[in-house]
Amino acid sequence: LVGQGVDEPLSATGFRQADAAGVFLSNVKFTHVFSSDLLRAKQTAATILGKNKFCKDLEIKYDARLRERKYGVAEGRPLTDLKAMAKAAGEQCPSFTPSGGETLDEVRGRARDFFEFLCQLAVGLEQKEQDMHGAASRSSGTSEEQLVFPWTNHCSEAELSSDNSGASKILDANILVVSHGAYMRNWIGYLVSDLNCTLPTNLTKSQLSSVSPNTGVSHFIVKLENGNLLKPEITCVCLNQDSHL
Repeated sequence: LVGQGVDEPLSATGFRQADAAGVFLSNVKFTHVFSSDLLRAKQTAATILGKNKFCKDLEIKYDARLRERKYGVAEGRPLTDLKAMAKAAGEQCPSFTPSGGETLDEVRGRARDFFEFLCQLAVGLEQKEQDMHGAASRSSGTSEEQLVFPWTNHCSEAELSSDNSGASKILDANILVVSHGAYMRNWIGYLVSDLNCTLPTNLTKSQLSSVSPNTGVSHFIVKLENGNLLKPEITCVCLNQDSHL
């Protein structure tokens, strides 16, 4: 368990996985990139951008709200130790919180705060474009190829209808977020349980509750009708996609 306290670099395998993710996402034109400020996430984000055809020079913004869950006294120890601590306390993972660690509610609070920040960012961009009488300025120099996502062939037509698809219209924001497995599982739980995110029809409950593989890709379309931050309409196009590995 590395959590937050063991801030080590990617292994050779980690770099190979990041390279593969970068190639997989190389045709996606991102407008913003956010990463956890832990080294392994920073290196993953930089590697992904380094493979991108359109935004190699895009600034990566680091945010502590995207850090992995803090595991306190269990950090730097095997997962079996955490499970033994949970059993001794009469609890089970992942709901068990070791001494000095974060509760699931605390992790979800960080995820909620960051998601609301992203929504405010997108609304601000939309308003800015409207002020600039924007469709022309936004679409200039943007080809359809740059918005084609590589996993669309894994999804149903309903999930990528012309009304939702990033490939069929210009997006106000197309944001890459690089974070960590346990954190992302909590964030996805928040999107589903609190914000009623629409899920792919073939997704099982076990898939929904599982931790993403390293460099797994999840894609969410977020609509904020008329800048309404209180009722985002969220569609999950794919979850923990790993066909690039």
